[in-house]
Amino acid sequence: MAKKKRTVPLAPGVGSAPRAIPTPMAAPAAAPAMAPSLPEEVKSGDWTVAILALMMFLAPALGVPHELMLQDTLKSIVVSFAALGAALFFFWNQRNRTAALRWHALVWLPLLLMAYALGSMAWSHTYLAGVEAIRWFIFALLLWLGLNTLDRERVPLLAWGIHMGACVAALWVALQFWVDFSFFPQGPNPASTFVNRNFFAEFVVCTLPFSVYLLVRARNSATVALLAFSIGFNLVALFMTGTRSALLALLALSFVVPVILWRYRGSTSLGQWDAGRRILAGGLLVATVLGLGLVGTGNPKLIEENRVEGRGLNALERGFARARSMTQTEEYTERSFSIRWIMWRATGRMIGQRPLSGVGAGAWEVDIPLYQEAGSQLETDYYVHNEVLQLLAEYGVAGWVFLLALLAYLARAAWRTWTLKGPDAQTEGLLRASTLAVLMAFLIVSNAGFPWRMASTGALFALALAVLAASDARLAQGGWTNALRLRWKPAFSQAATVATVACLALASFITQQAAASEALIVRATKIALSVSASGDYQNPKWIKPREEMLRLIREGIDINPHYRKITPMVADELAKWGDWTNAVWIWESVLGSRPYVTAIMSNVARGYAQMGEPDKAFAMLERAKLLQPMAPSVRSLEVILLSRTGQEPRALDLARQDVMAGLYDYDMVNTAFVLAMRAQDWDLAIRAIELRNKGWPEQLVDGQAKLGNAWLGKGDTARAMEHFHTALAATPAGQREATLRLIPPALWPQLN
Repeated sequence: MAKKKRTVPLAPGVGSAPRAIPTPMAAPAAAPAMAPSLPEEVKSGDWTVAILALMMFLAPALGVPHELMLQDTLKSIVVSFAALGAALFFFWNQRNRTAALRWHALVWLPLLLMAYALGSMAWSHTYLAGVEAIRWFIFALLLWLGLNTLDRERVPLLAWGIHMGACVAALWVALQFWVDFSFFPQGPNPASTFVNRNFFAEFVVCTLPFSVYLLVRARNSATVALLAFSIGFNLVALFMTGTRSALLALLALSFVVPVILWRYRGSTSLGQWDAGRRILAGGLLVATVLGLGLVGTGNPKLIEENRVEGRGLNALERGFARARSMTQTEEYTERSFSIRWIMWRATGRMIGQRPLSGVGAGAWEVDIPLYQEAGSQLETDYYVHNEVLQLLAEYGVAGWVFLLALLAYLARAAWRTWTLKGPDAQTEGLLRASTLAVLMAFLIVSNAGFPWRMASTGALFALALAVLAASDARLAQGGWTNALRLRWKPAFSQAATVATVACLALASFITQQAAASEALIVRATKIALSVSASGDYQNPKWIKPREEMLRLIREGIDINPHYRKITPMVADELAKWGDWTNAVWIWESVLGSRPYVTAIMSNVARGYAQMGEPDKAFAMLERAKLLQPMAPSVRSLEVILLSRTGQEPRALDLARQDVMAGLYDYDMVNTAFVLAMRAQDWDLAIRAIELRNKGWPEQLVDGQAKLGNAWLGKGDTARAMEHFHTALAATPAGQREATLRLIPPALWPQLN
């Protein structure tokens, strides 16, 4: 049987090679009570920490200036290549190493999840599980590299990288807020390079303890001024987003950070500051927050948000308005929290039914329709917006082990930090407490978002744990949370170097495929939206663009058939044009990866009905009814299919029941109107279009014309004329003739 080197505790002065003792695989032994320092081979000539600091600067600072790649795809590329590049430099620098390296119990945690993800590829969603395995591999690699390189002298370099990355990202936010800077495509503004403002806010609030750590250790006035201003600037950018989970984390930090600074004041430079530097730091910080926080927005979208929801026109107003919204009842009954509560309850049912195995790494978005309440149609959400729930739902026992072990470690680390004694207690305590504050903020925002899955915040999570693990190694107080000694020899470095090069090659291939797939799918989507925006789908000038669009979407799906986020948009536009054949195969490609999405099933069934294949349409309807028989899209689908197969009376009865019960979607009210007009059920026709006008106001002109025709059928010409006049008044310039065609010609003279 092959024998392996056992790991033994790190000891001081490990620069010389210990004698290798061949033994059977054994559990690592505990460390001695003496604090080991890093070997000189690690301290000198190694660029690992510099690369990690550069990574934490570039990941948040860089963004894609176009829509052909998602923002977090670029950030994932930066983090992955930086982690592998840092590993390559580290192993190359240790190519002749015979001294031991470090190991820590924390490293087992991401490796546990990686192993589970690899295993779940065999029985769950293979592609999504593979993505999760890669994510946890990069996480473990960052943690292990930091453990072996982050001594106290080099942590500030990493902290500077984190802080400056946050500052540049905050600069983009400020420009987007003040002058509508649109270089980076965004969803909810202002989003910096993160596509969504919540993602930026979750990142920047977690960097603040490291920023304060740098400030209180600064000595010269220029550095103090730079840090005070930039921290204030980052706070203003945070207020500009109005992200409530980040504001809650900031509130918690406002209590915790002063306690940390007082407890470990002996290791700060605050006592060495003269009055001028103290006034400079405090005054500049307050002046920056108040001065820049009162500058009004020039972003039209944010001005409109303020008009509709009263969110404020400057950063401070937005911050306070969003904080107040957490006390409003509507937030928990009608707005975003109520939607997340629905997802959380469904995830709770998922955990309850699969407590041991979980549903598989990354498979939450695949299986969540199976656990939703009757009539729910939230399958279009890709994450729970609660990392703890998603971890437990996907990973089962492995997730519980990770979570409980992590919380136990952090609790012990906090107690160990608070009770530190000895000559390094103040210095080590300040660093550990600041890092624990980072992790506290991170865990707070993790309960309302998905920062573990975002590249910048995920990397920060791993490196914060690495800082604590490296500190454990320096303290060497013993116990399961201490660092262990990992036997090493040149052959290991050489093998690791080869493996890292192979990983870089694989990462390059994955990057190329991801970039190509996203570019092809996004280009196809943009063409589809352009054609639809013209309103003239059948014009011969669109023949070649439509052919190009179909070529692009086919090639993109061939590369990655699991790209659900954008692909269905192309099919939706094709359906508008009446190209049901191509729309159906795109929707079916989505169902191949996400088989339980009732809205997509409904679309496929409609497509088959339009193509004259009722058997396939009813088969898809039955499949959808097994999942969500009361979902509005499924109910409207049944009405449509019945009406098209000679069963109009039954279809009309179902439509009447659902419309009057408020169980409807866009297709239902449209179909109900058509059926009611045929059956001369004028009240139902009027009710259906009134609901459509309320829910889909962009269809107001058509809706008012339809209401006029319904009232005309009911015999109330005066009411009909009111709606016809309203339709014409709302008609855009140049489209009056199209609106008149919706009105009986006999009434045109009365409409002037």
